[in-house]
Amino acid sequence: MPPLSASGVDRRLFLSSLLGAAAAAGLSGCAGSSAADSGAERAATAPLADKVPSGTSLKISSYQGVQQLQFKLAGLTDLPFEVSSWANIGAGPDVINAFRSKSLDVANNAGIPPIQAHYQGYDAKIVAINITRKPNYLFATRPGSDIESVKDFKGKKLAFSQGQAQGVVLLRALKQAGLAYDDVDLVPLTSNQFLTALQAGQVDIAPLANSQSPAYLKQYGSKGAHTIPTDVVDLLSLLWAPTSVLADRAKAAAVAAYIPRWAKGQVWAYEHPDDWNREFYVKTQNLSLAQAEAITELANKPLFPPSWDEAVKWEQETADLLAEGGFVKGFEVDSLFDRRFEGIAAKAVSAEYRK
Repeated sequence: MPPLSASGVDRRLFLSSLLGAAAAAGLSGCAGSSAADSGAERAATAPLADKVPSGTSLKISSYQGVQQLQFKLAGLTDLPFEVSSWANIGAGPDVINAFRSKSLDVANNAGIPPIQAHYQGYDAKIVAINITRKPNYLFATRPGSDIESVKDFKGKKLAFSQGQAQGVVLLRALKQAGLAYDDVDLVPLTSNQFLTALQAGQVDIAPLANSQSPAYLKQYGSKGAHTIPTDVVDLLSLLWAPTSVLADRAKAAAVAAYIPRWAKGQVWAYEHPDDWNREFYVKTQNLSLAQAEAITELANKPLFPPSWDEAVKWEQETADLLAEGGFVKGFEVDSLFDRRFEGIAAKAVSAEYRK
């Protein structure tokens, strides 16, 4: 794809500010902390401890309470460390800011936030991988729209979040349809602004999670809003943590102990859709049972690969795609993966859930 136009550069600069002034603050301190960073890198390559030391604690993201609920329902609450807080944080930019402020130790995101963190000069590593084979997102139109396919996105206003999974899904869909970035108007927003922007007609298209679309269509389908499914997938759902956390031997051991439970919780939810629909979507998200079942029907089977090679390749393709548009500088993504944790999730589940 050709590089962005001057207006595209302006949008990109705005996106950088949207992701928080914390990035600039982090970059300004890089030179003075090189020695400490070097020490942290060495510690982060040390073998993982076999046992979590007593008194170790982690601050873990649990967007909309998913992790606690899965652990409770699946009987996985016997953690060998203390959870000092379950943070209701999900969006990639919010997670990065929480990492920076040391209010979060480990988080569940898609593949793009670690790339964005690297671009901002923040050092964090991927410690677990779940491969998704079916699309988690579809494109929703504003009410009254006549858009029927991705090719119809040309000349339209598209909600775009540079640092989140929705952003890379949109970029991949544009590339697949043969559209250049300059063919569309990328409107910089974060995913929690997408619905409002659609409802107000500020954008023509926004990528919504499968779990969001039923409620949106129920409210606006009669007014001409509709969805445009594609076969574009966001391959990676992952756990990641700041390098400073992983350089702490006790915390690294706790992260390693958390990963198997993270994997088993997802398997439990997949194997018990009726329970999960009732306990999560109906009781906590206020969806109808029919809406919950429609979401679960689209759910991906959890797949935890013993080898991360496919994940690394996908992450590199994503970083290259962002670099093509000038959103980040190109780099080798191998540095984002902490291979000490490779295979831990796969060993925790039965063979049918291993890639």
